[in-house]
Amino acid sequence: MLNIKGLSTSYGSIKAIKEIDLDVPQGSIVSLIGANGAGKTTTMKSLVGLLKPQSGLVKFLDQEIRGLAPHKIVSLGISLVPEGRNILSGMTVLENLEMGAYQRKDPDVQGDLKKVFQRFPILEERRQQLGGTLSGGQQQMLAIGRALMARPKLLLLDEPSMGLAPLVVSDIFRVIQEINAEGTTILLVEQNVRQALKIANYAYVLETGKIVLHGTAEEVAKNPRVMEAYLGGAKSEA
Repeated sequence: MLNIKGLSTSYGSIKAIKEIDLDVPQGSIVSLIGANGAGKTTTMKSLVGLLKPQSGLVKFLDQEIRGLAPHKIVSLGISLVPEGRNILSGMTVLENLEMGAYQRKDPDVQGDLKKVFQRFPILEERRQQLGGTLSGGQQQMLAIGRALMARPKLLLLDEPSMGLAPLVVSDIFRVIQEINAEGTTILLVEQNVRQALKIANYAYVLETGKIVLHGTAEEVAKNPRVMEAYLGGAKSEA
């Protein structure tokens, strides 16, 4: 579904991601893991047009999308749940969700709104409450719900567990699996490596802007380098 070849993005003279290759097959959950500052969020912003890559190819369903405006990329079927949620804090829950469907002209928007409320009942209960007054977990639910209102084929999730209590994190990861099971492909950026690898089919490890390792989630989880750096495992004898 998503094919990335040789993608590079810089901030001025600093190259943040360096010729990365990454594939996201249709129907899968692919995790992109790495330490803070590795380039994960830069990658996500580059994919949706919030940053302009210097080079490389980004194909979505065989269409080149590098260089397209963000709203064009959303209209093709890619939604981003950004790091830090970035909900519209001065707007109500309902208004936030309606903004997610801003570009849609089809008659199914109200049906999708009902689905979001079924998935997150607390959002229906607080539909007239300002987004900025919600708890962190509720804001994350709102950010995911808003992205789903665009009816994406590919959902990009940037650090969905950041700053959340463990029980809320478990709920969020359960929801991610449910969304995937219902047919939405997912690219997940996550510092909670254990949880990310638990639900992913495939994983890439990003370090200082470069992909240094990739494989099935099980293979990556068992890799001594990953165990030492991210999972608290014993150091490799090598």
